[in-house]
Amino acid sequence: MFHIYRKNAISEEGLKSLLPHFALTDEQEEAEGILVRSADMHEEKLGAATLAVARAGAGVNNIPLERFAEEGVVVFNTPGANANSVKELVLCGLLLAARNVLPAVEWLREKQGEADIAKVAEQGKKQFVGTEIRGKKLGVIGLGAIGAEVANAAVALGMEVYGYDPYLSVNGAWRITKEARHATSLEELCKQCDYITIHVPLTDKNPGMIGEKEIAAMKEGVVFLNFSRDKLVDEQAMGRALESGKVRLYVTDFANPLSMTFPQAIVTPHLGASTEEAEDHCAVMAVKELMDYLDNGNIRNSVNYPDCDMGVPVGAQRIALLHKNVPNMIGQISSVLAKQNINIDNMTNKSRGAYAYTLLDLETRLTAEDEAALRAIPGVIRFRAVTGG
Repeated sequence: MFHIYRKNAISEEGLKSLLPHFALTDEQEEAEGILVRSADMHEEKLGAATLAVARAGAGVNNIPLERFAEEGVVVFNTPGANANSVKELVLCGLLLAARNVLPAVEWLREKQGEADIAKVAEQGKKQFVGTEIRGKKLGVIGLGAIGAEVANAAVALGMEVYGYDPYLSVNGAWRITKEARHATSLEELCKQCDYITIHVPLTDKNPGMIGEKEIAAMKEGVVFLNFSRDKLVDEQAMGRALESGKVRLYVTDFANPLSMTFPQAIVTPHLGASTEEAEDHCAVMAVKELMDYLDNGNIRNSVNYPDCDMGVPVGAQRIALLHKNVPNMIGQISSVLAKQNINIDNMTNKSRGAYAYTLLDLETRLTAEDEAALRAIPGVIRFRAVTGG
């Protein structure tokens, strides 16, 4: 029996997918797996039983990835599970910006009580004349699951789309319509586009990636949309650009003390993934990731360890080692097994930066002494007998 602890409310659809040998617990200390959404875990001290944390969402800035990696705790997220939800809100932001919908609604609300409100509305509507998005140029920074969906939808609406993503994978490229154009640099995209939307994860290397230089390269009167993370934009620079008219409107899903002072901004309260469907999809995906790791040792969509999938275990025992990505680790593991004449049915080893993961299916089970020898290898962070223990 595995125990799962919820740090936040998680969609019941996700919890329904728990297999019978997984049980929810109110005691975090006994949980092998933790489900989280927005709770800040940076000051968390995890119990010895905790093997994995799954974030029901894409962003993981509320989780100390490096520290958890050092402790042998795999962190998962759910990329793409909320992509459609965010895409639809981005399209909403585009249309709100293009058609001056919100100022028009607010102006008309102020006119309530007028005797001939229909006539007043008809006479006043000229001040809210907008533009169509069809034929306009949209720049999409980041072409992952969300960026790709935004690009495809914008093309379908008749926009001319430019995409920029220096880390775009082959599989990612297949998701994007051939009608989208490839920008070779961020500067090129900024110069070309009437609207720009950003869809990249926030890391310790890219805060303020949209700053003075990038804004200076943009068209006069550009609209900038940010549904990723507020810190990706230097909002001091954005405020100056809004004041000068360089940027006509800033549409952001992140309220903070600075963004709320911009009169030329549409600020929403982090609604990107706030749909019933997105919450269901994220919860189901997070639960399945936890179960597959705890049951089979497979890692899919980890943000601090490499992905590694060997399917259902075969042989007498499956073992897993989280370890530092250092030379001769495989040799040392094999040496321990060879001394006991233990044959390996199947094995995979993957690395990600400073960390690596080795998964093995063995023909015979390890003894307690063998397990101790594997744990004692320098650089091994956590050993686990996934099955047959």
